[in-house]
Amino acid sequence: MAAHKLPAAILLAVLLALAAAPLVVVAGDPDMLQDVCVADYHSLKGPLRLNGFPSKRHENVTANDFISGLLAKLGNTGNAVGSAVTAATVERLPGLNTLGVSMARIDFAPWGVNPPHIHPRATEIIFVLQGSLHVGFITTANRLYARTVCRGEVYVFPRGLMHFQKNNGGTPAAVISAFNSQLPGTQAVAQTLFGASPAVPTDVLARAFQIDGGLVEATKSKFPPR
Repeated sequence: MAAHKLPAAILLAVLLALAAAPLVVVAGDPDMLQDVCVADYHSLKGPLRLNGFPSKRHENVTANDFISGLLAKLGNTGNAVGSAVTAATVERLPGLNTLGVSMARIDFAPWGVNPPHIHPRATEIIFVLQGSLHVGFITTANRLYARTVCRGEVYVFPRGLMHFQKNNGGTPAAVISAFNSQLPGTQAVAQTLFGASPAVPTDVLARAFQIDGGLVEATKSKFPPR
């Protein structure tokens, strides 16, 4: 029996539909359609917000909208994990609005850790300013890619994949991070699961981690909702 063939008209329609399908670009935030769109923090209660902040009127834009000294300051690493992230995103640097980039500084106390976390909207690349760190990310196939990075080296963490950094030494360390999003977002795994509000049900976490409910409750007490 001869193989069944699609009628020519149907085949042509399918090919035209595929040709007309929009190409999806996921490398960064959407392209802007103007030179600048400086975030207007005073208009956040306005009638329309779509994937960003409202823009200032051009006559109100100044050079100060595009500069920040945030990353010049040493972060306070006197906390349980021994690290501090200082972000220069659109929330604190209005000139970044619609540009699809941002940066951060991460400071580490001796042996400090930036715990496992995810940036849902951006790929991250770090540049080591000081010290030596053990870094890594985990793929969706549960494969860990990790190594030591030293001063002057860079390392890339693909968008949306869980990753971490740990100071290898007994002296402080620091890195600069760059993101292909004006607001990459951060979900710290432990804080997200054990410090959510409302709380994730204890029995869900107990089964997920194969531990008893008492241990889940004890862990939750260390992560109060923010």
